[in-house]
Amino acid sequence: MLYVLLFFAALLVDLLPFFGPPAWTVMMFFQLCYHLNIWCVLIVGVLGSALSRYLLALYMPYLDNKVLNKQKDEDLKFFGEKMNSNFWKTQTFVIFYTLLPLPSTPLFTVVGLSKINPLRIIMAFLTGKFLSDALMVHAVKFAAENVRNLHALTWKSISGIMVGLLILLVILFID
Repeated sequence: MLYVLLFFAALLVDLLPFFGPPAWTVMMFFQLCYHLNIWCVLIVGVLGSALSRYLLALYMPYLDNKVLNKQKDEDLKFFGEKMNSNFWKTQTFVIFYTLLPLPSTPLFTVVGLSKINPLRIIMAFLTGKFLSDALMVHAVKFAAENVRNLHALTWKSISGIMVGLLILLVILFID
C-alpha cells in the first residue's frame, strides 16, 4: 500500500506545470520514514514521475494560447523542429539534461508546447531520471545514516561545491 501512495505522491508533485518539490524528495521521505526497499522506492517513484511528466506534456498544448505570445510560439515550433530532426541527439540531450540537478518541468513544458510526441523522449527521460534520482536517494540515505560522522567543511566538500558551481555557471551563461 505504501508503494501505491509513493507512486501517486511522485505523480502529483511532478504533474504541476510550475516548480514544486522534486520527486526524489518524496521518494526519500517514504524510504526514510517507512524503511522501504530503496530500489523499489526508486522504480516506483521514477515510474510515477515519468507518467506525470508525460501527462504534463500532453496537457501543455491546451495552455498554449493562454500563456504564450506569438513570438514564443514560433520559438517553440523551431525548438520542436530541432528536437524532431535528429533522434540520437535528442535522446542524448534528454539523458544529459535529466542527469543535471535541474527540474524536468521546463523540458516537458517545452516538449508539450512545441507539440513533440512525449513518447519520443520518455525512455531517455526514464534512464536519466533513474540514474540521477538513484544518486540523490542514495546520497541522502547515506547522509541520514551517517549524520554524526559528516564534516561539513573539508577540502572534498569545498572542491565539490566549487565544481558544482562551475557546472551551474557553464549551464547558465553559455548560449
